[in-house]
Amino acid sequence: MTVDGAHCGGAGLGPMAVLPDLHRRGIGSLLVRAGLDQCRQMGFGFVVVLGHPSYYPRFGFVPASRHGIRCKWPAPNEAFMVLELREGALSAVSGLAAYAPEFDDL
Repeated sequence: MTVDGAHCGGAGLGPMAVLPDLHRRGIGSLLVRAGLDQCRQMGFGFVVVLGHPSYYPRFGFVPASRHGIRCKWPAPNEAFMVLELREGALSAVSGLAAYAPEFDDL
């Protein structure tokens, strides 16, 4: 991902879904935690996500606007969130966040 067109050491968490019949079994939480662990292992300093504002805060996500980061797409402020994976990784990051171009078609 980029912020204001520059690579910034962050990653964008992709769309995640679990079939409705399989909700409330911890599958989504396992997927999110695995994704965050992978991002840490790859050396990313933070992760953004466009998702349900009552779901992602349980993993530590907060509205990205608190850090001056805005979403490329029209979205409610509370639905575009960020999680700092490495202390201080967000200290010099602010602006318009954009996922890889492949996400524009989703």
